[in-house]
Amino acid sequence: MDSLKQLKASFEAFTLDFKRPSGTSRGILTQKKGWIITLKNQEGIQGIGECSVIPGLSPDYISDEHYEQKLNEVCQNPAAFIEKKELLSDYPSILFGLESASFDLLNGGKRIYFESAKRPDGFQIPINGLIWMGDPHFMQDQIEEKLDSGFTCIKLKIGAIDFKQELKLLEGIRSRFDASKIVLRVDANGAFALKDAMWKLNELAQLDLHSIEQPIKAGSWNDMKMLCEQTPLSIALDEELIGINEAKRKVELLETIKPQYIILKPSLHGGFSGSKEWIALADERAIPWWITSALESNIGLNAIAQFTADYNPVLPQGLGTGGLYETNYDAPLEIKKGNLIYLK
Repeated sequence: MDSLKQLKASFEAFTLDFKRPSGTSRGILTQKKGWIITLKNQEGIQGIGECSVIPGLSPDYISDEHYEQKLNEVCQNPAAFIEKKELLSDYPSILFGLESASFDLLNGGKRIYFESAKRPDGFQIPINGLIWMGDPHFMQDQIEEKLDSGFTCIKLKIGAIDFKQELKLLEGIRSRFDASKIVLRVDANGAFALKDAMWKLNELAQLDLHSIEQPIKAGSWNDMKMLCEQTPLSIALDEELIGINEAKRKVELLETIKPQYIILKPSLHGGFSGSKEWIALADERAIPWWITSALESNIGLNAIAQFTADYNPVLPQGLGTGGLYETNYDAPLEIKKGNLIYLK
């Protein structure tokens, strides 16, 4: 513990530019901002982590000024926040960055965050190919690119264009590949009105989809419970988990809604420690899960990939390579035939 108290910490902001504007249910993204937090010990070894936010979604981001005030507080006494992670329960993205930096430092500042990175041959994780929102032609081009690249699990973000057009895109894939060849997921990001949700779920279920993420807005547990009870299509909770930090509340959510799946983003769902708790509670209730990145740079993505690989997942995960951006940090990651590969 004495060595923790001698740590020095600092942070620095960065901005990544998207190669092309990327459509989400929260608008069009052209840039992604984040912060690198650095921990340095007495021997001069440095560990780094990424604090990644999505404005409008991240519960701990109001403004740069507000966020950097908290980062300053953490950097003045990093040991206190490492020893008592609950101090950052309302700041999951900062906890994610601080945990990453401390794990990196613990392993000699070599960007080794979890045991999976020490495997002699590296690792590979099955992932889904993500189709961003946009006009039908743009979405179709992305679909063809993912299929040509060897992905066997495709995920479409829906809710931004006409629902019939989205169905048509999905029907186009299904007419060529059945569910044994291509797994299809959709993510509504809470875009469905409750009154429309069930008929839309029934329409989507006709296409033999794997699951739908967050069909209605988060926060209406009884409505979501009803949908999960009656749905013909498996429902995965995502935004619903944001801000649920205490174990007791996590249990309450899982046992009230009884979702078919949950999806975990460490920078939104309590860092690595919070995500581990969600996983343990879900496993106890036989609720499957998968892990998704949230537009992190390759620094954050590398840490999330190593965390995910520790669980040896079989289900496709929602991880990328940061290829969305014009420039990025170096990381030993690449995608081949629908797998994220960690290179030794």
